[in-house]
Amino acid sequence: MSLDNIRNEMEDDFDFSEDDVWGDPVEVQKKEFLGMTPGQRFVLAFLLFLTATILAAFCLLITGRISLPF
Repeated sequence: MSLDNIRNEMEDDFDFSEDDVWGDPVEVQKKEFLGMTPGQRFVLAFLLFLTATILAAFCLLITGRISLPF
């Protein structure tokens, strides 16, 4: 078996199209949490964090664990 025969056999096996490799394009569904965009989720998370921080500070003030400097 010579190199030309091997080369010809390899070229014959290499017949395929890009459609065979990649297939039909599939649309990727967007995963949205509660129907919100990432920016809206960030604002919501920030507001929840701010609310929890303020409530915690008020609880510390009410129980006397901290006091205001004035």
